[in-house]
Amino acid sequence: MGLQPAVEKEIIARISTLKGRVGYFSVAHEPYWDQFPGLKEQLEENSRVVLRRLQEDMGVEVVDGGFVDTSRRAVEAGERLRAAGVDLVFCNVVTYATSAVALPVVQRAGAGVVLLGLQPTPGMDCRVSTTFDQLLHDNVTSLPEIAGVLSRAGRPPLGVVVGTLYGDARAEKEIAEWCQVATVLRTVRNARIGYLGHTYEGMLDMHSDPTMFHSKFGLHIEMLEMCDLETRVAKVTPEELVEMKSDIRRIFHFAEPGVDKITGPVREEDLDWSARVAVALRRLIQDFNLTALAYYYRGLNNNLYERIAAGMIVGSSIATGSGVPIAGEADLKTCLSMLIMDRLGLGGSFAEFHPLDFHDDIALIGHDGPAHIRISNERPILRDLSIYHGKRGHGLSVEFKIKVGPVTMLGLTQTHDGRFKFVAGTGESVPGEIPRSGNTNTRVRFSIPVAEFVEKWAMEGPTHHFALGAGNAINVLRKVARALDVEIAIVGGGKG
Repeated sequence: MGLQPAVEKEIIARISTLKGRVGYFSVAHEPYWDQFPGLKEQLEENSRVVLRRLQEDMGVEVVDGGFVDTSRRAVEAGERLRAAGVDLVFCNVVTYATSAVALPVVQRAGAGVVLLGLQPTPGMDCRVSTTFDQLLHDNVTSLPEIAGVLSRAGRPPLGVVVGTLYGDARAEKEIAEWCQVATVLRTVRNARIGYLGHTYEGMLDMHSDPTMFHSKFGLHIEMLEMCDLETRVAKVTPEELVEMKSDIRRIFHFAEPGVDKITGPVREEDLDWSARVAVALRRLIQDFNLTALAYYYRGLNNNLYERIAAGMIVGSSIATGSGVPIAGEADLKTCLSMLIMDRLGLGGSFAEFHPLDFHDDIALIGHDGPAHIRISNERPILRDLSIYHGKRGHGLSVEFKIKVGPVTMLGLTQTHDGRFKFVAGTGESVPGEIPRSGNTNTRVRFSIPVAEFVEKWAMEGPTHHFALGAGNAINVLRKVARALDVEIAIVGGGKG
């Protein structure tokens, strides 16, 4: 059923997110122009076809570096792309070109490059083809030369796309995925991730060094205090409270008590408090210009900070659905995974393995606390819980399963020497019952037996949380990992 379209548009409107900025240039060989009149003009038009496709269909900003056929023009193009601050560069090899006209562009642009070799037709008719025709189709001839020189220069290409200029779905998909990578790169490098409170006691896998995030990804970790949120809770106006409560009623289904004795009907005082905290959280995000947030606070004896932390689930879920991922238990690494998955259009809900069902060969995957309600299989549920298992406090919690269909799991961990590492896998969200416990849960089946999948996943040394998204993004995640220079382990085959 999903969320009502009007609610999605009006209440869970997506924030304005950064678009990737890609540089584009074509390379060719100047000595051909006097030898073959008209060749340059045709090659320039072939180049414009790709340029227009990038500008009109790929959802990115495009900086045109021009048609490069000499080393002098290569320097000019590289300077232009560097000045524009591009995230990724496409080098379109429209005919044979020496590596000397490609290397300077890449060296100066300051971004990873993807080489394109797109023939104008699937093949020449060799019975009548001319040297002119061959030069029009020489799109792969210098790919090895350029890639080899870039590698020797310490700037190996991020990827190479070979295909035809028209009607090549595979090549267009590859280019589109690289454009998605550019958007992820811009998002990550400009991210401001709030860190509120501290990690859950004893979860050593979640401890991380914020400086490593700054140095590796170029993002910013904003250290926040509970008093930053408390002061905003105190300033919520009656009008803001009424509006937020109305929004919550429209977004969520209020569940009756379930079989679990800790569940109960939604109480007005708990709705009021969650709405108040949600307004304050929205203001915190705006005031600190946050792209994402990781939080946890233990609290003590039902004090104010404990009540605020316990009331964050609803507001955090709304924020996550609007494009500001919020991770519980102060898990910074999973927060970044959620941000990446969100910008790839998969959602990315805070998750971990729950009990397995060996009868159906599935895993229940979910978590308590905030979730990505935009990828809910149906209208998300609110349950009032008398206790939060393993945590202090009580109040409203979110329950749902994500859409039926392919799913992707993305975790971020660190190795023994501190390096970041992605762990990813795919599965299928299948229909079936989930516990009525006020937590998210999705029934996920894998391409290999569930026990084997969990064994292989655990052997990669992951953080126990990960982002669960709706859709198959393994191919583009491989590209993201390469562009970020982060190791990635794909569990269970990971086709798609």
